[in-house]
Amino acid sequence: MAVIATGFFDGVHLGHRALINKLVNKARQRGEEALVVTFQTHPRLVLQKDAGELRLLTSSSEKKELLHSLGVDRVVELPFNKKIAAYSAERYLREIVMDQLDGKVLIFGYDNKIGSDAVDKNTISPLAERLGLSLDFCESYGDISSTKIRKSLLNSDVAAASAALGYDYFLQGVVVQGNRLGRTIGFPTANMQLYEPLKQVPARGVYLVELSFDGQNYYGMCNIGLRPTVSKDSSTTIETHIFNFSEDIYGLPIKISFKAWLRDEVHFSSLDALKTQLALDESKCQELLLKL
Repeated sequence: MAVIATGFFDGVHLGHRALINKLVNKARQRGEEALVVTFQTHPRLVLQKDAGELRLLTSSSEKKELLHSLGVDRVVELPFNKKIAAYSAERYLREIVMDQLDGKVLIFGYDNKIGSDAVDKNTISPLAERLGLSLDFCESYGDISSTKIRKSLLNSDVAAASAALGYDYFLQGVVVQGNRLGRTIGFPTANMQLYEPLKQVPARGVYLVELSFDGQNYYGMCNIGLRPTVSKDSSTTIETHIFNFSEDIYGLPIKISFKAWLRDEVHFSSLDALKTQLALDESKCQELLLKL
């Protein structure tokens, strides 16, 4: 038997966390499993609702890790396809939540919608009563949504994004080889290739970040952008200068957590001008670190 919450939960932000907290507490009170039902694919990708613009705050593995850290016992990830998309709320609740997963209680968010008929908090009660499914509602947790968090990141406002998430926004990937130009001006960088290609990357610019790799934590400054001073390539890069570190870490998995925005990306007239600015950026980072 299980107490269940269902949704995509992208980012597992503070609004989601309020619902998950209610889910876990209810499950503990009843001596049942706290179970989250989510989807492998974002519904917008299947329903073609601005699918080309969709970016994710968390990959599947990141989302599961965050949910488990909040006390969720099990995360069931369903394939979201056109067949599932066509399920009515009644069919979804009866066949998946109740019959397949033995759900006895459904924790329902203030903006939840279930099924092709988009049953919401105002219309679900009679349906649940007919099915014999208990309901518990979670009220709104401020003006927080995954969409607004993505917009904050696209506006370089990593502080607002992290405040709404309840943790520092992060990217994960592997360190790959770059052109090694940073070494020639005293600012070697670790270049990241993302694990999740749909992960939302903050706006182009320079950021103070915390890095985790090889079991250790470091601080550094990360440039996201086109590197206009040294490259004519149109592809976005994510490269980080790690403070007080010079070892070769190619091939290592790395996590970058965003602490603060420093400045926009700028085209400099020379490498010397770029080097001067990077020294100023590092000095600013050291000032900010004293306040953390």
